[in-house]
Amino acid sequence: MAAVLDNPPLWRRALPLFRGFDALLAFAVLLLCGAGLLAMYSSGYDHGTRFVDHGRNMLLAGAILFVVAQVPPQQLMKFAVPVYVVGVVLLLGVEFFGITKKGATRWINVGVVIQPSEILKIATPLMLAWWFQRREGHRQPFDFVVAFVLLAVPVLLIMHQPDLGTSILVAAAGMSVIFFAGLPWRLVVPPVLLGAIGIGLLVWFSSDLCQDGVRWVVLREYQQQRICTLMDPTRDPLGKGFHILQGMIAIGSGGVFGKGFMQGTQTHLEFIPERTTDFIFAAYSEEFGLLGNGFLILAFVFLILRGLVIALEAPTLFSRLLAGAVTLIFFTYAFVNMGMVSGMLPVVGVPLPFVSYGGTAMVTLGMGLGILMSIAKSKRLLQT
Repeated sequence: MAAVLDNPPLWRRALPLFRGFDALLAFAVLLLCGAGLLAMYSSGYDHGTRFVDHGRNMLLAGAILFVVAQVPPQQLMKFAVPVYVVGVVLLLGVEFFGITKKGATRWINVGVVIQPSEILKIATPLMLAWWFQRREGHRQPFDFVVAFVLLAVPVLLIMHQPDLGTSILVAAAGMSVIFFAGLPWRLVVPPVLLGAIGIGLLVWFSSDLCQDGVRWVVLREYQQQRICTLMDPTRDPLGKGFHILQGMIAIGSGGVFGKGFMQGTQTHLEFIPERTTDFIFAAYSEEFGLLGNGFLILAFVFLILRGLVIALEAPTLFSRLLAGAVTLIFFTYAFVNMGMVSGMLPVVGVPLPFVSYGGTAMVTLGMGLGILMSIAKSKRLLQT
């Protein structure tokens, strides 16, 4: 009698690969991707192939998420040191052999043109989480000094390119690891108070500090101009203040319910600069209004809270620190982008996750989500 071999369909064979995936995290991502596709179609349908490319980038990020999610956190920890070292070496390579575009040297050709600073968004918190995992049980104050040095190296190199937006993201991710690792409050409160006092003094004396001819030695000229423009966008409404003013006009004109899908006049008459990238939130706000913004913000809050829950329930110190840092990367992305578009923060090159157009940023987000999924899977597999 011939033996009958069981040959299950492909979907059933692939099903175990999705076992342990966090459904709530995936749901939050799908909500944001849906909002991003709507916003991109409206603002970029007449902008070449932006909408199609945006969808392609989302699929690429999803594939990266799936692949990274299959790697257990224990294996991710083995990549921490080599990925960090390669990232820093590439940043040093940018200093000597980098490609300059629009006054910034951020890219290097290694067979293909890449932006090494994007690697450090994930490599830096990965390295710091590895360091504190190694020091678990016998941690000393000097360990935090080493951590600050490990963070300062990539941040300073990225700032020198110059790339203030990416340096903020890398610094925020690294600082979150250091804070979650147990940085004493006595070391947290003084810098926060000094920063608050500095911002207050800057606002109070902005009219004097932003006069023509006054130079701030601690910042580059373009960075100084961005801060001064934030203080008073009307000082150069057709130049440096144009981005902020048009963004605020678009957001305000949306009202409560918005002008409707593909009905935004500021967007389609091309008053909003970079309407498919950094300033897409202004285009979204004009068409979907306060209610649409509320939906988008709640989706981000849901994603961030779910990420923090995954961090809280992670089985090891390395997993907890890494999940917390990756989650706060999403918070920093969204907070800085919405803040700069609405005129509350200086204009820096930070996209809105899943909404703004950008291949490199989407790849980074996919890697971050893959890490969160991997940590969530490890926790569920340990329970079973």
